[in-house]
Amino acid sequence: MRIRTLFLLTAFMASLWPALSSAQERVERQANVERSAGDGVLKLLPDDSVTQHELTVDGRKIAYTATAGTLDLFGQDGAQTGAIFYTAYVASGGGPDRPLTFAFNGGPGAASAFLHLGLVGPKVLDFGPQARDGAHAKLVDNPQSWLDFTDLVLIDPIGTGWSRTAKADDASNYHNVNSDAQSIAKAIALYVAHNNRSNSPKYLLGESYGGFRAAKVASALQESQGIVVAGAVMLSPLLEGQLMFNADQFALGAALELPSLAAAKLDRDNAFDEQTQKEAEIFALGEYLTRLAGPPPTGTDAEAFYGRISQLTGIPQDIVARNRGFLGNSFVKHSDVASSEVMSSYDASFAAPDPYPESDYDRGDDAILDGFTRAYGGAFANYARNELGFKTEMTYTLLDGDISRRWEWGGGRGSGSRFQASATDDVRQLLASNTAFHLLIAHGYSDMVTPYSVSRYVVDHLPPSLASGRVGLKLYHGGHMFYTKADQRAAFTADAKVFYAARPAAQPAD
Repeated sequence: MRIRTLFLLTAFMASLWPALSSAQERVERQANVERSAGDGVLKLLPDDSVTQHELTVDGRKIAYTATAGTLDLFGQDGAQTGAIFYTAYVASGGGPDRPLTFAFNGGPGAASAFLHLGLVGPKVLDFGPQARDGAHAKLVDNPQSWLDFTDLVLIDPIGTGWSRTAKADDASNYHNVNSDAQSIAKAIALYVAHNNRSNSPKYLLGESYGGFRAAKVASALQESQGIVVAGAVMLSPLLEGQLMFNADQFALGAALELPSLAAAKLDRDNAFDEQTQKEAEIFALGEYLTRLAGPPPTGTDAEAFYGRISQLTGIPQDIVARNRGFLGNSFVKHSDVASSEVMSSYDASFAAPDPYPESDYDRGDDAILDGFTRAYGGAFANYARNELGFKTEMTYTLLDGDISRRWEWGGGRGSGSRFQASATDDVRQLLASNTAFHLLIAHGYSDMVTPYSVSRYVVDHLPPSLASGRVGLKLYHGGHMFYTKADQRAAFTADAKVFYAARPAAQPAD
């Protein structure tokens, strides 16, 4: 009897062994995942924090839920490879059809705090009456928050904000066009799945490289995640590298840059006029382009030609002539010689003291990118800890220049490969494959980093059958981050609200 009992028990245990073994393997895999995260910097990330708030917009109170947390990325072996930090704002009672916007900045290497506290979030960083005082900037309620018409998810790409890889050496795997787009697309898909938002119309908002990224992410979402976006907003976007970089060498690039310099001169003189600006645009793509594309003018023709450029831009005529009309970065030091100030590439109308007046070349930091806007980083870290309840000892990385310098554009690393950067084909394919997709592009007139005429050129050369009624270009006073000015932020938000309200339905195929 005892032998029979032992035999039956042995047989029973043998029958359970595959299940027990499988369960043990799952426990071990989970333990490995936890150890891989716990041994690295990811152990500094706290659990997601959910808080309740209220915002007043146009006299209406909007109750909303804020979530500050992370979305985990895993490799094929099931081990955690990284975590993407995000902040979500969801209005109470919005319903399943309320739009959902995923926003990110550019750089590459920039965190979302720029858009977050500069434009769309429920809080905005006020830089004072002149919109340039970072030392005394204050976080205040944002009366133009986009939460008025869309729920928001602000995303920090790997290496920015509090988004990190489990192993430090793996971070570079995400610092290229394709992997970056795929990781952001995966994070979006995870958020949609975790929060049951599959029925919400989905939009992308990207600034600078983030505009380029928006086109790539929209394509990745459609191809690899089965998510079709309803539209995108590109703010000061990079669309065509070959039209933007080294404009001091190529006639078309220089011609597309000139109107921004003309607008900056008008702004500095407090004399901006749309008709005058239009004349500058006509000159840029007319006589200016033709002269630069051909042999240099001589005699009285040269005198008249270089004189007009000088009058348009404020750059002394002798410097214009020395460069044969190709202005490049000469505007930084020479737009206002009398004042001995330098101009910002991010806003050519923005003057700041020259730290190296004895030098003919620009050697200092940019007064906007490296100046007052750096306050976004500290302000967000404090806001996340004290108001959103996300408390971590990890440093919030607002802008990592090393990521930008080492970025792989597709043809290799370095600034030269930026020439190959193009989002035009992505835009065309999105418009063709998704007839409900619509696009809003926004620029500041005096932005020299991504001149508005480049985007206008791209839009003007889209097939009318794709772009008509579905692609818009809006211009505002200011530069790359024109939203730091309250009146321009309000104007852009009003235009965005109209854009979201349009939401065209998909058109039947011919």
